[in-house]
Amino acid sequence: MNSDMMEALDTIEREKGISVEIMLEALANALVTAYKRMPDAADEALVEIDIETGEIHVIAQELDEDGHVVKEWDDTPKDFGRIAAQTAKQVILQRIREAEREMKYDEYAGREGDIVTGIIQQTDQRYTLLDLGKVEALLPQAEQVQNERYDHGSRLKAYIVEVRKTAKGPQIVVSRTHPGLVKRLFELEVPELLDGVVELRAVAREPGHRTKIAVASNDPNVDPVGACVGARGARVRMVVTELRGEKVDIVPYTDSPQDFVMKALAPARVREVRIHEDTGTAEVIVPDFQLSLAIGKEGQNARLAARLTGWRVDIKSETQLAEEESGGGVEYAEGEWVESETGDLVWQPAEGGETISAAAAGYASPDGLTPVGDAAEAVAPEVSATEVPVAAGPVAVAADAGNDGAQSGDTAKEETSE
Repeated sequence: MNSDMMEALDTIEREKGISVEIMLEALANALVTAYKRMPDAADEALVEIDIETGEIHVIAQELDEDGHVVKEWDDTPKDFGRIAAQTAKQVILQRIREAEREMKYDEYAGREGDIVTGIIQQTDQRYTLLDLGKVEALLPQAEQVQNERYDHGSRLKAYIVEVRKTAKGPQIVVSRTHPGLVKRLFELEVPELLDGVVELRAVAREPGHRTKIAVASNDPNVDPVGACVGARGARVRMVVTELRGEKVDIVPYTDSPQDFVMKALAPARVREVRIHEDTGTAEVIVPDFQLSLAIGKEGQNARLAARLTGWRVDIKSETQLAEEESGGGVEYAEGEWVESETGDLVWQPAEGGETISAAAAGYASPDGLTPVGDAAEAVAPEVSATEVPVAAGPVAVAADAGNDGAQSGDTAKEETSE
């Protein structure tokens, strides 16, 4: 090895960022191994490389029982220059590959939770590969949005969830479903989020369908919702486009649980919110015509509101609330109707004890045929239109008897009144 090789090492240091000392140390270790493979080689030896001239010398050593050097001599083989050149080439290439892998790993190791832009290279049932320039990112099937298509050559933004160090270099795992993706996309479009003027307090997302975010302002002169929406919706439109049309609801954050839950259920209009801290439930009362909107398609709006606020959301219409409040004092006994030895139907309490006849329980008139009083109203909704069990025997009722059925029903009512 000569001065030309040292100049080459200096060039590698400038271009690849690998110091000359590291490469020379690796080369010296490799040359010691090569020397010991030669015949008549000493058991102990070290390789010295002159940094100025690039000259290589093998120093053989003799050690005592305690491991101290008692003798040294120059044992450089005659053809060691050829071996050194071949070894240097292999070592330098290996160190370059290792250094590049280390630099790639160091570049992405601290970027978990960051967003990257890549070009889709390969897609199959297991994963999608994104080319990030120097490295490739892995988008597993579990991190992909079901209704998204990943076409070869198209650009895609993704959220880094993990950076793994492997023998072949860093493996970067990214996601398109993580709620952090929405947060990072808004930070790219809304400067107030990066400046700290506006804070994104919570995110609730169902990937590919809908997202709700809660934002707050640290400046009373700045509207957090308006800052995220942008002029004519320009900022939020960019986020929606990157999310492939996923709907985004932006709601203002407030410390009041009632107000926060009420705003989280937008676009539904809420009449009242009752917070039950002992159960962690927010009881929401909405007008009847707003019930379906508050719940959302397949309960989506209510689920997202619950995730966003951290409260278990129980939505009721005004009619449902009125029915509950009007019947709140009624207690229903547990048990079942069974047939007695005489063939009559009697009530058997669930906790055991003596059976009670229908008349004694107040579910029928003394003749055992017709419910009376409040019991008639209580049992009427539970009675089937096709089969009505009574104490004195079955009474057949046609479910679709037309006018004849109506007449029969009228006759039955007249007989009952008589």
